[in-house]
Order: sequence, then structure tokens, then C-alpha cells
Amino acid sequence: MQRQGTTPPLFRRGPPAEVRLAVLVLMALVLMGVDSQLRILEPVRRAVSVALYPFQRAVMAPRDLVQQVDEWVNAANMIRSENEALQRQRIELAQVATHAVQLAAENSQLRRLLGVTDNITQSAVVVEVLYEPPNAFHQRLVFNKGSNAGLQPGMPVIDEGGVVGQIVRTTPMTAEAALVTDERVSIPVQVLRNGLRLIAFGSNTPGVIEVRYLAANADIKAGDTIVTSGVGGLFPAGLPVAKVASVERDTASGFARALSEPLAHPERYRHFLVLQVDVARAELNRQEADGGGK
Repeated sequence: MQRQGTTPPLFRRGPPAEVRLAVLVLMALVLMGVDSQLRILEPVRRAVSVALYPFQRAVMAPRDLVQQVDEWVNAANMIRSENEALQRQRIELAQVATHAVQLAAENSQLRRLLGVTDNITQSAVVVEVLYEPPNAFHQRLVFNKGSNAGLQPGMPVIDEGGVVGQIVRTTPMTAEAALVTDERVSIPVQVLRNGLRLIAFGSNTPGVIEVRYLAANADIKAGDTIVTSGVGGLFPAGLPVAKVASVERDTASGFARALSEPLAHPERYRHFLVLQVDVARAELNRQEADGGGK
């Protein structure tokens, strides 16, 4: 039982809340002052910091992961850009060296081809092979750039060895090229030794280029180098195409055929150059020539 004269616990009165708050604030200020002078709470602070560190790392983990992914993406883009620049430099330097040899060998005929260097160093696009379509009848390569990069059907494809092929189809993101050995490709060429103009065709035999419709006494022989003649405007003059392997002469029909091996090796590389020639102008010139012939 409750004794008389005592206050029930429910109604027991103590110091007002304002007083207690003031005392606590005063104690806090005193502790802050003492700690700033004597650093007595430093061990406690370190212990709390160590205990909170795993939680801090856990909270900051998403930010660190985003930063690492962003740095990886930037590094990958930089490496890709540098790789394309190196591939472009490798191919262009090889083409300059090839044309230096040709200019020394062609004598007076090459004076008309002094502009070849300008044609070779014209605007070009570095492309990479995406895949080679499995086709028993056509020899093709599909590249990783298309009409969005300025590629059009008819543009020549080259590597450091010479002419690789010709763009035959484009989409906004890809381009398909027929190799010089594809039977649908024909290139105006000439014999480097004497300037004899010819037409080189792809063949059904892999790795073979045919030079057809030759006179039986045509001045062409095994070992001759065939380069583009520049006729038609699509292929700049002086690009290496093939080396003659053998010549078949038929005295009965009065015609001959030369079998040649391409100088480019698309099976060895993944990167090539597409020369951005004026396809529309070349087509117009061809139509005018056909009209004049009629």
C-alpha cells in the first residue's frame, strides 16, 4: 500500500525539461572543450571510425563500381582509336613505298601517273572485317562500317599489297566487298613493263585472276606485274593488282589468256582501306563513254 504523504510514481515531479536540457548542453560543451585541449576522447573516436569503416565502404561501393566501369570504357575507346590510326598509317606507308618503286620503273609513261600519289592519299576510311560470308560461288568480306561512314558501292578496297576488291553493297552500319578474285569483279589494268592496257576478271578458281580477250601475240609474259590503269575513274591508276603466273595462247582462235596471282592478301589481315572515290562521277563518265561509242 501507498504510504500517506508520499507522491505516487505516476505524478512524481522532477527537474523541469528545460533545466535538464541546459545541463546536458553544458556537459556537452565542457566535454568538447576538454577534448579539444586534452584529446581524451581520441581512442573512442578511432574505435568508432574503425567500426564504421566497413559501412562507409559498402555505401560507397556503387559509386566506385560506376567509376571503374567508366574508366574501362574510356580506355577501350582510346585504344580502339589508336589502333585505327596505326592501321591507317601502316597501310598508307606501304602504298607510298609501292608507288615509289613503280615510279622508278615506268620511265616516261609514269609521268602521266605522277598524280597517283595524290590519288592514293585521298580521303580513305579504315575498316575492319566483321566476317566472311560462307558462299561457294562468291568471295566476299563484310566490314564494320557502311554508308554512315561515307562508303558507297563501287569504292575500291586496298591493303599494303594492292587492290583487295570493291564495295558491292552497303547498309548504314556495314559494307560488303567482293574480292578481286570474285567472278563479278572486273578491273581496268595495264602491264607495268610496257603499259599494255587490259581487263582483269575474277574467276571461279580461288586465288586466280584472269586477263581475257588478249591477242595471241600480246606482249605479256609470266612474271609481269599488273597495276590499275585508271580507266573508268573508280580505281586510281598505279595500284598493284596481280603478278602473271602463266599465259595460255591459242593460235587456232587467235586469242590468249593470262592467269595471275593477286598481290593483296586479304586472308592475312583484318584491317583495310576503302578509297572514297567519286562513284557518281565515274558512273557518269562511263555512261558518256558508252553513249559516245554508240
